[in-house]
Amino acid sequence: MRTITISALLTALAICPAWAQQAAMYDDRPKISVSGEAVVNVRPDKIVVTFGIETWDSEIMIAKQKNNEILKSAIAAIKELGIPEKEIQTDHLSIEPRYKHDYSKQDFIGYFVRNTFVVTLAETDKVEELVTKALLTGVNYIHGIDFQTTEFKKYREQARDLALKAAKEKADKMAAVLNQTVGEPIQINENSGGSPWWYYSSWSGWGYGRNQGMSQNVIQNVQGSSGEISDTIALGKMSIRANVAVTFELIK
Repeated sequence: MRTITISALLTALAICPAWAQQAAMYDDRPKISVSGEAVVNVRPDKIVVTFGIETWDSEIMIAKQKNNEILKSAIAAIKELGIPEKEIQTDHLSIEPRYKHDYSKQDFIGYFVRNTFVVTLAETDKVEELVTKALLTGVNYIHGIDFQTTEFKKYREQARDLALKAAKEKADKMAAVLNQTVGEPIQINENSGGSPWWYYSSWSGWGYGRNQGMSQNVIQNVQGSSGEISDTIALGKMSIRANVAVTFELIK
């Protein structure tokens, strides 16, 4: 019995400091929690284009040779635009036999060779000429066009600053309705879910969108010229966003 009593006493002593610590950590100040979102629109200064070449023949070496010839012609045409060879990289290569009836492997069609290569374009005004030249050499596919900015970090920080200002403005207006004022921030969180940017263009064929259904509190335009580069393709804008959640103290 004595052993049990001592054990219970030690357990109680161990629990008491924990309860005391939790009580000390509890913040009973009046608070208001708000979110703020901002979008900074910028003109992309780098474009990554992914091309695809598909050839086939009943003879595997002939199918491969056809593919290699198109690739060599495409690289030569692309280099004529002043694009360094280091910016032209092979991304994927596959060779597979195909049949009319794949399950039973009957009625052989031929060997299909697929070659995917990526071109990084720093001179964005050459994007249409790049695409045209590549297609004229026999390239079959354009798998994707990725619009980027080399100053992403700078614009992301700018969007974050604007999001914090939007959160503060929202908190001020909400508190004013309650005849209160906003004090110091108690907690700040940045929401990182989803993609931090999306792209839209006036030509829907090339627009590459990410999370286009977003809401926003602030839009800041950072763009010089109109971005028009041809009658067919017009560079759009990259929308770099930031979203924050802030808890402020409320003061009567």
